[in-house]
Amino acid sequence: MRRLGAPLVTLAMAAVAGPSAAANLEASVWAITPDEAQCHTDLELVARSGALAPVTLLSDGEHVALRFTKAGVPSQAFLPIRVDQKPYANLVQRTGEEGLATMGLSDETLSAMRHGRILQIAWLADEAVSASLAGAAQGIADLKVCGAQVAGQHRARTAELEAQHARTAAEARAKALADEQLAAARAQTAAAEAVRQRAAAEAEEMAAQAEQQRAMAEGERQRQLAEQNRQRAIAAQQRYYSSYYGERQPPPEPAPWGYYRPYDPR
Repeated sequence: MRRLGAPLVTLAMAAVAGPSAAANLEASVWAITPDEAQCHTDLELVARSGALAPVTLLSDGEHVALRFTKAGVPSQAFLPIRVDQKPYANLVQRTGEEGLATMGLSDETLSAMRHGRILQIAWLADEAVSASLAGAAQGIADLKVCGAQVAGQHRARTAELEAQHARTAAEARAKALADEQLAAARAQTAAAEAVRQRAAAEAEEMAAQAEQQRAMAEGERQRQLAEQNRQRAIAAQQRYYSSYYGERQPPPEPAPWGYYRPYDPR
């Protein structure tokens, strides 16, 4: 990120010192650094004793916040900061990290910082600390521009990742549905094949039963035919003997299974 030309005095002698004391401090430029979804610039506030209290201004393009570290900071608080000795109260919220909190700066506070000379915070350290606001107008404007660009890129990346995840999820659902439909089709095919095989087996069994019944019927028909032939043979033999021997006793009835010689009583 480019370094901005507007100087910012990062150290001040004390919160209670007037504008004339801050005017003699050494100046440094606003260095804007892009993060993943916002941009930030680091400031150092100084106490009368020379103790430093680092803070960070960060922006996503829409809002500007002051991030700091202070032991025992409450989860929420409404605390003032001073610009040229005038207080501007803003909401402080503690983050998940121990002692780390952010103060959302209102439009009124930002306007005062852009046009003010000295930033003063009395509660940040054991003694009041302050820093010059020289170059703050351009620095805050550049911070918001950087934040807007980085946040826009982050939103675009997030949207693309969400779209990719949505496409991946849709593809996974489509594949799962296709696999489910394929499995159902295979199950239906297997069930139909089982039904076909069962029907074929039943048909074969019925055909076998029908063949058995037909064979039994054919056997019965052959038996009846043989019996009829035997009866006709007996009747023919009886007629023969009746016509040949008259009233004499005919020979015994031949066995049904073989040929017999005609009985000759002579």
